[in-house]
Amino acid sequence: QVQLAESGGGWVQAGGSLRLSCVASIRTFRPYIEGWFRQAPGKEREFVAAINWSSRYTYYVDSVKGRFTISRENGKNTLYLQMNSLKPEDTAVYYCAAGSGRYDQADDYVYWGQGTQVTVSS
Repeated sequence: QVQLAESGGGWVQAGGSLRLSCVASIRTFRPYIEGWFRQAPGKEREFVAAINWSSRYTYYVDSVKGRFTISRENGKNTLYLQMNSLKPEDTAVYYCAAGSGRYDQADDYVYWGQGTQVTVSS
């Protein structure tokens, strides 16, 4: 059973940056797609970004394009989400996930991390 563990969340002022990391427990884990989702209080879980197995293709929700970058470092078995120019509306619990289906559909992801809180103050 693969386990995913996020880190890097915290509190930051608007305009600041954070980098989230997600480490898989199995070194040879190579899912078809890996992604980041977020959930704000009272809202449904939202797709943020995804990357395919070869790192050739990346996908982003419109609200984070140009500000967030998803990447993977295979040697460290780690997925990243670099978040720049953060806004208060980015405040949420961020989850990493891995699966083999549609990149923006939470139901198509099989493995999930426990989440890490990101709080952006104005």
